[in-house]
Amino acid sequence: MAHGHVAYGMRASFGMAHITPDHIAAWERGAAAPDSKELAALSGVLWCHPSEIMGHPRTLREHRIACGMSAEDVAYGTGLPLDAYLRMEETGRWAGDKRQSAKLGALLRLPPRDHIAITGLEDELARLLTEAVSTRWQAHVRAISKLISVDRKQLQEPLDSMYNEYQALMAATLSRASGSTASGEDGRRYVEGIVDRFWARLPE
Repeated sequence: MAHGHVAYGMRASFGMAHITPDHIAAWERGAAAPDSKELAALSGVLWCHPSEIMGHPRTLREHRIACGMSAEDVAYGTGLPLDAYLRMEETGRWAGDKRQSAKLGALLRLPPRDHIAITGLEDELARLLTEAVSTRWQAHVRAISKLISVDRKQLQEPLDSMYNEYQALMAATLSRASGSTASGEDGRRYVEGIVDRFWARLPE
């Protein structure tokens, strides 16, 4: 559909009198983004779900819009004052407690990876994973399971695989002539990407 046709559909069918073809063109280029009401109207005109227009949501706001929820609904559902919730969307920093974070995940149907990223728990996950591969991974299954809300049985194979990979890497680098310097560099690189490595191994 041409930009003019889309804009006309939003105006005629959804009461978006302010929408012009320039709006549609700007959204298409990524120079601007529709708000939640505009996105709902746009998806209505294009006969698709909002998530199909947005691609994979990344931010808290994008996840909310993809679910077709208002900020008021999410604030109420998580037990947060609306102004506090809106501030979190604007700053991109989730500041809810554990109970509110759990409610957020359920409301927005967040996959574990997105839930961890949005609620700012990636550093904690990285710490637990680093300890798991460098000591005994079995001792960290419970904490990781609780953090990401995934059954412990699903964690056993990924953690065991990462543990063996990391230990083999360390053993190989320690045997080189350069010794601890190489080991430190290789270990640092592994740990820097440990969260991505973990998600790549976790079953869908």
